[in-house]
Amino acid sequence: QVEVKESGGGSVQAGGSLRLSCASSGVRRNCMSWFRQSPGKEREGVAIIDSDLGTNYADSVKGRFTISKDNAKNTLFLQMTSLKPEDTAMYYCAVARRPCDFYTRAMSETVYNYWGQGTQVTVSS
Repeated sequence: QVEVKESGGGSVQAGGSLRLSCASSGVRRNCMSWFRQSPGKEREGVAIIDSDLGTNYADSVKGRFTISKDNAKNTLFLQMTSLKPEDTAMYYCAVARRPCDFYTRAMSETVYNYWGQGTQVTVSS
């Protein structure tokens, strides 16, 4: 059974940084990603990591966010820098049943079967 739990959210001023963590269990080579959802908006993929394919990011966060993973601890991270008010959202960690290369669109939320409860990030101007 896969379990996922995020932490590290909070409130920061624009230009600040936060580091999100996602502790997981029951995960081996599963595809893992970070998503976010703002009030009134659809959930969007933010970053994805795969041991064979590397990393990929949404255009809106490229150059500012970095996804990484500690395989020994089954923990996923999202380092967020130069935060903007538009980054304000609930951030979710998501795990699929298979490695990323199994999927045609690995950053589509329909790929993911296991979700954490989310951690809130609020960026003030």
